[in-house]
Amino acid sequence: MAAPLLLIAAGGTGGHMFPAQALAEAMIARGWRVRLSTDARGARFAGGFPRAVAVDQVASATFARGGLVAKAMVPFRIAAGVGAAVLAQLRDRPDVVVGFGGYPSIPALAAAVILRRRRMIHEQNGVLGRVNQVFARRVDAVACGTWPTALPAGVEGIHTGNPVRAAVLERAGAGYIPPGDYPMGIVVIGGSQGAKVLSDVVPAAVSLLPGDIRRHLRISHQARTEDIARVESAYQAAGVMADVVPFITDVPRRLCEAQLVISRAGASSIADISVIGRPSILVPLAAAIRDEQTANARGLVEAGAAILVPEAQLDAATLSGHIAAVLTRPAVAMQMSLAALGQGRPDATARLVALVERLAGKEAA
Repeated sequence: MAAPLLLIAAGGTGGHMFPAQALAEAMIARGWRVRLSTDARGARFAGGFPRAVAVDQVASATFARGGLVAKAMVPFRIAAGVGAAVLAQLRDRPDVVVGFGGYPSIPALAAAVILRRRRMIHEQNGVLGRVNQVFARRVDAVACGTWPTALPAGVEGIHTGNPVRAAVLERAGAGYIPPGDYPMGIVVIGGSQGAKVLSDVVPAAVSLLPGDIRRHLRISHQARTEDIARVESAYQAAGVMADVVPFITDVPRRLCEAQLVISRAGASSIADISVIGRPSILVPLAAAIRDEQTANARGLVEAGAAILVPEAQLDAATLSGHIAAVLTRPAVAMQMSLAALGQGRPDATARLVALVERLAGKEAA
């Protein structure tokens, strides 16, 4: 008898792909076959998935990018992707289809609706993304990574938490060394592509810190490729050791070694920070249409685990003051670390696995 098949549909950002990867790892360990349906952009993030995961690139598109001609072609590209997804699901019937959001998840989810496959979505943020809004009433279950999640009237969510990758889970609750008169790590994460505003402000804020703090700092900073040279120069001018890279590939290790994290409030970043348990300064993305990153940060902020700085209020002096407030008060930093752990959901993947397996045993709605 063939092993059951899970089809994961996810968009082309780390926020969608990292929890999808966590579920793929767990389901393969339980004897399932797993396929990933994404577009060319999402396929760039598929390298971390287990080798046993087959990757299907599908046609999809978004109205958010491109000119008038490109926008006019969006429905046709999506329709072509849905047609291909229907044929693919007829050839290899999935037992469950799980969408993690993003436009590349449309074809597989739409095909699952057409073919009446068992299906669900997982929303990482505290506010549903556009694609998940469309499918929320057309799936058998809505799993929520952030709680509470704003849902359409009549739709009930199941709080699973946000799955983290195995490399993060292995370090869950890693011992925290509070700041002191020795090397102190700061990790700066601006999302999968870095964040220009953090590259603009963080080095300047660090330069304003007293010398007895700066001399102990070891900074890991994720920045856009075009910003790396100037960010490196700014840290060098401040006399601070810094590793500035376009993508931090070993986030779990660096978080373990950090005394403080400065980050956007993306759902995956929040999950990693919480599961490992680190004090953080969170700067929600101002351009987020639904302000979902502020919603994501709410749990950590209300628990006293994080300091929230709206992007409109972010400047070097303000940020420098917050950094100093954490690094000069070891007891406060330790309490923030423990509070972050209290918000973590290290069992999120297990909860999602249980939901998938429950769906596999019932008829589609």
